[in-house]
Amino acid sequence: MTSANSVPETLLVTVTGRDRPGISARLLSTLSVFPVTIADLEQVVIGGRLLLGALLAVDERVAPGVRRERLFEEIRSAVSKLAVDLDMVVDFSGDGERVRPDGNRLDVTIMGAPLRPGAVGAIASCVARAGANIDRIERLANYPVTALSLSLAGADMEQLRADLALEAVTQSVDVAVQPSGLHRRSKHLVVMDVDSTLIQCEVIELLAQYAGCGDEVARVTEEAMRGELDFEESLRRRVALLKGLDASVLEQVREKMVLTPGARTLIRTLKRLGYECAIVSGGFTQLTDYLVEELDIDYSAANVLEIVDGKLTGEVVGPIIDRRGKAEALKRFAAEAGVPLSQTVAIGDGANDLDMLQAAGLGVAFNAKPVVRAHADTSVNVPYLDTVLFLLGISREEVEAADRVGLPQ
Repeated sequence: MTSANSVPETLLVTVTGRDRPGISARLLSTLSVFPVTIADLEQVVIGGRLLLGALLAVDERVAPGVRRERLFEEIRSAVSKLAVDLDMVVDFSGDGERVRPDGNRLDVTIMGAPLRPGAVGAIASCVARAGANIDRIERLANYPVTALSLSLAGADMEQLRADLALEAVTQSVDVAVQPSGLHRRSKHLVVMDVDSTLIQCEVIELLAQYAGCGDEVARVTEEAMRGELDFEESLRRRVALLKGLDASVLEQVREKMVLTPGARTLIRTLKRLGYECAIVSGGFTQLTDYLVEELDIDYSAANVLEIVDGKLTGEVVGPIIDRRGKAEALKRFAAEAGVPLSQTVAIGDGANDLDMLQAAGLGVAFNAKPVVRAHADTSVNVPYLDTVLFLLGISREEVEAADRVGLPQ
């Protein structure tokens, strides 16, 4: 603490006013003639208004024994004149250096549609109760949801993630907590479930409609997705009901598959930014192969329906892609891509996605069942798959820029 008669160790210069080009350059140029170092520098623009703060410390190597009081007074005078020229407001305070609490640096993403002040305030209060300090808040997107990124330090990630998950439910927002820095943007492989994630339906239920057993198949599917029934058993029971169905129906089902809103944007943006994409499905290759070609997917794994003489036999052939199979596929894809598991993202909605979500560096429960949300790293509860981009720190502006550049996929 600085006493009334002591000289501050640092000087915080804060400039506010209408944003326009060159303000940061002018301020830093003005400061460059003084023997000081930049201890911290932050700039935020909101609603066309700029807030620029520079925390200055004396550079003893350049000016040993310099009188800080006189130096800081000269800086105040020079910056005040600059502020008049720029029609800005300037503020000065001593010993402005923030004391960063011990603990990991974290990024917290908040998403809502709409995102209300009370919800953001509740999340901020939860962060404060955890003993963490919010250093910066940035807007990542205002469409199709409003997404904010909070950079903070001083909290245990797992405990904060658990606390914020509860608060997110109360506030009806989505919240993700991740390590800060390059770790967040270093994900290079994104693996997605298909039914009710990449597409808006369960393909086996579409097949069942043609076989006249839709209600029974839907009931077994729901039991499996809730984790009440072993997936392999449920799959074999449902496929058995399709016995005798003409294989030509598969083409009709392909035409009925509808992508989840934002699916194309998600994959297109990831590909243009250098990511690799994969799909894993408890469904069938006869349908997922179409998605692989349509969306330029890099890797895929699904079950194979047995077809004899143009008819479904009611059996599947080869290994079953179940809960364990999805996790193994994720690991196989990562090995083929040369990507460590810590740099993978998995997205899914059902209980059979849990092992995959937990194996990935970031597991995202997408409009998922409660049991899945409870065990995933984070959850997304809006119907837009491209909001996953914001969890990776990719802003709406970057999405639009990638589209404008139109790099080859």
